[in-house]
Amino acid sequence: MNHSLAIRALIVSAALGLCVVSVSAQTKAAKKKTVDLKDAKGSDVGTATIVSKGPGVEVKLELKNLPPGVHAVHFHQKAMCDPPDFKTAGGHFNPTAKQHGFDNPQGHHAGDMMNFTVKENGTAKTTLKDDDVVLGTGSEANSLLANGGSSIMVHAKADDYKTDPSGNSGDRIACGPITP
Repeated sequence: MNHSLAIRALIVSAALGLCVVSVSAQTKAAKKKTVDLKDAKGSDVGTATIVSKGPGVEVKLELKNLPPGVHAVHFHQKAMCDPPDFKTAGGHFNPTAKQHGFDNPQGHHAGDMMNFTVKENGTAKTTLKDDDVVLGTGSEANSLLANGGSSIMVHAKADDYKTDPSGNSGDRIACGPITP
């Protein structure tokens, strides 16, 4: 009888161990996402590495083959990036129904981020922060992984940080889906 109890305890311990490994793997996966960005022709323009950091996420952009100048970057509602205009990504990620822009007294969208600059050689390497989104399990309203995911979008122009709905940031020129 003691032998039978020992076998049951071993089976329960093994099952619990597998659960712990599974939960740990899920937690680790949700702390970092690397997203490939493509232009309207489907060409690779670099990556965005999104890492859970403090109350939000940190976004490390390593981009190439983009027009020089200041550009807006935003998180968008859907994990879809159908060329040529990337409209399938929907509007800015905005689970709290705010208006657009850091300078807008009515809001800002959770997916709004600061502008970045592409060098004359078409490259950009920068780190941005967004304290209003998370890489959670997908159940949090402000999770970039909720409802099938979201996307990260580079726009043709700078964001003016006030004009609703998109800050006059121009065409969508690069997109990457963020999937669970």
